[in-house]
Amino acid sequence: MAAAASSSSTESPKTTTERRGIPGAQFVEDVETYLSQTALDVNSTLAFLQERLQQYKLVEMKLLAQQRGLQAKIPDIEKCLDVVVTLQAEKGTGEAFIADFEVSEGIYSRARIEDNDSVCLWLGANVMLEYSCEEATSLLKKNSENAKASLEVLIADLQFLRDQVTITQVTIARVYNWDVHQRRIRQTATSSATKDS
Repeated sequence: MAAAASSSSTESPKTTTERRGIPGAQFVEDVETYLSQTALDVNSTLAFLQERLQQYKLVEMKLLAQQRGLQAKIPDIEKCLDVVVTLQAEKGTGEAFIADFEVSEGIYSRARIEDNDSVCLWLGANVMLEYSCEEATSLLKKNSENAKASLEVLIADLQFLRDQVTITQVTIARVYNWDVHQRRIRQTATSSATKDS
């Protein structure tokens, strides 16, 4: 245990990590050391970093689309759950009640609902199943919890991804600025050598 603790303390805090398939970006403090470790020239390094940045942007677009889908799905699930709970509450009264329901977007219909022990839930992919009210309630609660948990994980993934984008952009700027600085030094050395001769 002590050996594991000492080896982790000697590791560099700049090591890259991964989160759910998203590679971590490495923060570069010393550009010259970084270039020698990667065995790439400045242009190749900048091309690699730009490519990695584009990959991050693509993953971000996919995650944002998933987030929008979940944010739209959660209210629908909760609305269905409210309807099932209302049906269960009205079940014991012995009276029929009138309800307006959405047939499709912007189209509503009125229905007279008698005592019933089951509901039909649209599962998607042209599948609708009949459940008892208790089964439907537990299924919808489980789906709501799963969707909320997925949304939390997705938000954490997006935050991690944004951090990686920022680190990569800073690294690109550092490598570029280091290259400009090295060119100026070489140019100054060349011009001073020509003046001396």
